[in-house]
Amino acid sequence: MDTAARPSLSVVSPVYRAEAIVPELVRRICRAVEPMTRDFEIVLVDDGSPDGSWNAVAMECRKDMRVKGVRLSRNFGQHAAITAALAHARGQHVVVMDCDLQDDPAFIPALFAKAREGYDIVFALRRERHFAFWKNLSARAFYAVFRWLSGVDYDARIGAYSIISRQVVEGFLRFGDYRRGYVLVLGWLGFRHGYVEVEHADRHSGESSYSVWGLLRHALTIVLSYSDKPLFVSIYIGFLLSLLSFAVGVTVVAWYFTSNVGQMALGWTSLVVSLFFLSGLILMSQGVLGLYLGRVFEQVKQRPIFLVQETQNVGTEAPSVSQPLVNLSSVG
Repeated sequence: MDTAARPSLSVVSPVYRAEAIVPELVRRICRAVEPMTRDFEIVLVDDGSPDGSWNAVAMECRKDMRVKGVRLSRNFGQHAAITAALAHARGQHVVVMDCDLQDDPAFIPALFAKAREGYDIVFALRRERHFAFWKNLSARAFYAVFRWLSGVDYDARIGAYSIISRQVVEGFLRFGDYRRGYVLVLGWLGFRHGYVEVEHADRHSGESSYSVWGLLRHALTIVLSYSDKPLFVSIYIGFLLSLLSFAVGVTVVAWYFTSNVGQMALGWTSLVVSLFFLSGLILMSQGVLGLYLGRVFEQVKQRPIFLVQETQNVGTEAPSVSQPLVNLSSVG
């Protein structure tokens, strides 16, 4: 596409279980962006939402041609939906934000102003929110372990809310990983980045679709995608257990020659416990290796990151990403 034909700004958001939020989301984005420029677009990607989110998106598209709707064939996950949004965004700069209005669109002008200082990536840095003691403690412990395992200096105050240049968008779309984390991919790309402090609001309505187990699965995906440290941890544990077993063996032999042999029959319980313990560790190590092999298996199949079922107010140009795409609305 000719650069001159691009809008100056795109605001994109994956939509999931947000039927009641979409109209307010569009209204707030327009209110924040229109004083800056009227040359903008809003790209909303329905990530296979089970409620009426797509109908709400389609209605906003009919009201305003600047609103673009993309409906995926099923739920592919937040980061695949962000990829779909970036593939359809045409702006010179692109704002990425969640749909639940915890990312307040009122900060878009501040992000855009920071980007115009020469930053290709500007993250919204959430001011720290204070929770109960145990929640704060558990969160700090989780992110400490996560940073150590993943080998990534991840700041928990940074989320998807950000603005990126067209060059970064193109680099992100060339990124070849089937499983991806938006913030970590931006970090890997290595462009100049800055920060703008923002307030993280409460969700507008409804409940978050991320459960504790969902967050843990996402963390595991990132760890396996960006680090081989779990493999080394399993090796270290095996090596330490081997040394421990050798020490125990030396102790048992010494006991055999210095004690009553009949007492040796008393060790059956500890032997069985040790066998179960070591067998569990072996299975754990094999499980870690299996998870890595599973990620390789996913990657080499070259399945599309997302499938588009239908669109609203979107041109006919095919999006370009490193993985193959299928637009089901164009399939006869």
